[in-house]
Amino acid sequence: MLSLPFELLLALRYLRPKRTFVSIITLISVLGVMLGVAVLIIVISVMSGFDQSLRDKILGFNSHLRVSTADRRVTNYREMATVVSTNQHVKGVAPYVLGQVLVKTQPISGEPAYLAQYLRGVDPALEGKVTSLTNSMISGTFDLRGNRIVIGSGFANDLRLKVGDRLLIYAPRDVEKWDKARTAEKAEIPVPDDYEVAGIFEVGYYEYDSSYIITSLGNAQDLYELKDSVHGLMVMIDDPNQAASVRNEVARSLSENAVISTWMDDARHFLEALAVEKNVMFYLLFFIMIVAAFGIMSALITFVVQKTREIGVLKALGARNTQIMLIFLSQSCIVGILGVFSGLGLGLLALSYRNEFLFLMRRVTGIELFPEQIYAFRELPMLIIPSDIILICLGSLLACVVAGLLPAWNAGRLKPVDALRAN
Repeated sequence: MLSLPFELLLALRYLRPKRTFVSIITLISVLGVMLGVAVLIIVISVMSGFDQSLRDKILGFNSHLRVSTADRRVTNYREMATVVSTNQHVKGVAPYVLGQVLVKTQPISGEPAYLAQYLRGVDPALEGKVTSLTNSMISGTFDLRGNRIVIGSGFANDLRLKVGDRLLIYAPRDVEKWDKARTAEKAEIPVPDDYEVAGIFEVGYYEYDSSYIITSLGNAQDLYELKDSVHGLMVMIDDPNQAASVRNEVARSLSENAVISTWMDDARHFLEALAVEKNVMFYLLFFIMIVAAFGIMSALITFVVQKTREIGVLKALGARNTQIMLIFLSQSCIVGILGVFSGLGLGLLALSYRNEFLFLMRRVTGIELFPEQIYAFRELPMLIIPSDIILICLGSLLACVVAGLLPAWNAGRLKPVDALRAN
């Protein structure tokens, strides 16, 4: 302790717990900084986890690039796939057919259920090169031979479907036939195709797990009467963050009527909204630190009033204004350091047990605090970004130091005579 500068030595001495009102204010200030830092770390890490998890789910179910045409009918898709594959960044290319259909269940007992779903036709031999769908099976197999389909876990749970159940699928062509049958005297009544559930997939994103049906490319072409055409190509590249630049390279090698979109284009509005929400949450929650800083300021103002005579003695002994200021700035810095590090530990601890806390609250209250139907994730995601943690800790510490500037400046400008005359 003797080797410490006397400013820091006095600051530590003044901060010793003495069961006074000032000590209580100091403790409250530390707790305020701790809670502010912890809440900021928890919220920003969860928001970052949302963003990263969403990107992983999108890239696991969808491709990095989608190549199509203005009329969504690619007739020369094999030649187009060959051209796209020549790009050095392209790792896989596969055709697809995508559209909405009407699905009817065939239960053994009870009334059948109707639901509009997205149907995606894929080539099973190529699908593994552009998505992780083939590795996301939780029941059955990824078998699309004949009239077999693969459905999402959310869809299966909603309609209580299992492997081996059969579904009727009404395509857009059937709707057109119904429309003609209303006015024609001798019109054919459309008969829907019968499909068997061969497997159930789960990619971890509720929208995909509850809204998609996967079938073979041939079946999808028949349903949409595409013959030997497809709706487009799915393209996997080596770095999804470079999708925009690779799109430009691929576009130069294709005809002018080619339409190329990236995975960021497909989810642009949602990702932008998430980024804005993260920034807004950061600024709003940082006001907690401002409140804690006011607590530090009030504590230091009280310290200055209590220690006015001691300040006069120090100045009479030759202490400079800056040395007096450093005593009280050191106090605010020490309070900030204690609060920041304790908040860092509390935040990291809370993040480690975030899902256990949610499960406990669900059991105790019976309320689902994190509904999968709304947030599209089964568990609360989290991603700790070191730069965010450093920004939060340094910003919080800076706020604590700035809060001590005014009381320290007032203490430093006291005149020795006036300070010694104070009651």
